[in-house]
Amino acid sequence: MTPDQKTRIRTLHRLLHSGGNVCFFTGAGFSCPSGIPDFRSASGIFNQREGRIYSPEQMVSRDFLRSHPREFFEFYREKMVWPQAQPSAGHRYAAALEAAGIPVSVVTQNIDGLHTAAGSTCVMELHGSIHRNHCTRCRTAYGLEAILDPHDPEKTGIPHCPACGGTVRPDVVLYGEGLDDDTVTAAIEAIAAADVLVVAGTSLAVYPAAGFLQFFEGEHLAVVNLSATPLDSRAETAIYADIGEVFDELFRLDGNKPL
Repeated sequence: MTPDQKTRIRTLHRLLHSGGNVCFFTGAGFSCPSGIPDFRSASGIFNQREGRIYSPEQMVSRDFLRSHPREFFEFYREKMVWPQAQPSAGHRYAAALEAAGIPVSVVTQNIDGLHTAAGSTCVMELHGSIHRNHCTRCRTAYGLEAILDPHDPEKTGIPHCPACGGTVRPDVVLYGEGLDDDTVTAAIEAIAAADVLVVAGTSLAVYPAAGFLQFFEGEHLAVVNLSATPLDSRAETAIYADIGEVFDELFRLDGNKPL
């Protein structure tokens, strides 16, 4: 890590401890240190065709789930679900700030549930969660085990509801579907109420989620990402570095232990 990066991280540390409401807005890059690949980088999920007829974007769409459910669930289990992943330093740091009494909210585009697993309690999951699933017929709720170990009499890999036989699908927002209204409202309110907004692990290329940042009216904006984003010119500090290394350094500034 360069001296300039460390200087910028010290600025971020000061902002996070400035006494105001903190909101983290996180994207796929935030979970990369946990071993979950991102979507749009050169090695990301959406650039891995691997001989498939359909593009990854097609395979995570509402229409594909309806027309090719077997192929959908094969791809979903292989590429979208990482049950062994553990919270990284970034997830743990956001939770540690909250545990120390700092008002922290998290608005995330990720579906992995790692912010909640780390201990954050005010989390808005814009695109849903792999840990929530439901029967499309009777609406019975299921956990992740229903997808990983499906009740499937026909052995097609398509999870079915033991109660009524309907297809069980994940509560994640697929292409062709809109965001949940209540989650959007809560996310906008959290961003609008923040004194410090930390945009981390996202190139801000996914809409409408990225558009919610227009509601930020607070004093301090920070960006943490491997590459530049459209918000960098407005940021008080912009750190181009590995997410894990940045938050490891923040922990070191706090005495190398959870707050």
